[in-house]
Amino acid sequence: MKQKIRFERIDKMLFLTPILIFLIGLVSIYSASFKASQTLHESLAVKQVLWMGVGILLVALMARTDYFKLQDLAWPLYIFSILLLVLVLFTPSRLGAHRWFRIAGFNLQPSELAKLSTVLILSRYFVSHRIESVSKRQLLFPLGLVAIPFLLILKEPDLGTALLLLPAFLAMLYLWGLRPRLILILIGIGLLASPFLFHFLKEYQRTRLLVFVNPNLDPLGAGYTIIQSKIAIGSGGLFGKGFMGGTQNYLQFLPERHTDFIFGVIAEEGGFAGSFAVLGLFWLIVQKGFYISKTTTDRFGSQLACGITTLLAAQTVINIGMTMGLLPVVGVPLPLVSYGGTSVIITMLFIGILINIKLNRPLF
Repeated sequence: MKQKIRFERIDKMLFLTPILIFLIGLVSIYSASFKASQTLHESLAVKQVLWMGVGILLVALMARTDYFKLQDLAWPLYIFSILLLVLVLFTPSRLGAHRWFRIAGFNLQPSELAKLSTVLILSRYFVSHRIESVSKRQLLFPLGLVAIPFLLILKEPDLGTALLLLPAFLAMLYLWGLRPRLILILIGIGLLASPFLFHFLKEYQRTRLLVFVNPNLDPLGAGYTIIQSKIAIGSGGLFGKGFMGGTQNYLQFLPERHTDFIFGVIAEEGGFAGSFAVLGLFWLIVQKGFYISKTTTDRFGSQLACGITTLLAAQTVINIGMTMGLLPVVGVPLPLVSYGGTSVIITMLFIGILINIKLNRPLF
């Protein structure tokens, strides 16, 4: 009876909104990957449903577990994720990168787990160290906690996922109580170091950054995807061309349309109305996450909710921004929409943690 009451207290909006986003993504994945010769059970959409099933089970599991216990898992999970990030560098290269473990037909992406473990370990650290007693020198420790997975993910190479760690870290520093002036100094140092880091990027990554400034610099190469994505978004009009009616999608002009550039499919087939609806649904999740962080009196839960919500917000903004040509192409999937098992599972785990924090947060 007690457990039944607990499930009745689950935030319905926070649980149902991700599922609605997923369903929109599922329709788009089916449209983007449709092949006449392919049976239903072979389609990417069916595989995506299986990953979502795992994600929903994780949400149910988190609802039954007190999030305070996650503090005990912070260090083991962080060390485990770092170990995986190191090991994945020795796997065979796929598409010029070392990002996945192939396990029983499933592609495990350690960088997704690293996002969770980094936010978790930072939350534990900020709870254990009061800002009043922390010197600038001691700030190097949390910087190191972020730098290790950042550099390992960058080495894969996966610039997009590595960059996601930075806004989450800055948001958690602000919530911790670090003065905005120091945060601005950190941002300034990062901007000053960016030209130096530019030379350590892979050739295709540097080309993508240059093409962002001028897509016509390589219209048939690195700039092709951006140009086609803009055409798809612009041709959708107000209400779109309808399911499987998009020419950029159906005629396969738009590359990576079932993964990183799936928002182009949504915009072409659903138009401005469909795109705005997706953005609105993401906004509901983000504002709910920050509300949970703000109203949770427990410092660990507040930091955890802040970090998770910032990750989801940053990933959404970066993906849609690069699809529209407003940001460089860095290979970041749209949460719950783009095809990818690890991404869906980790995102639903994030949702489960947010639900859990609201369920178990102290009242005073």
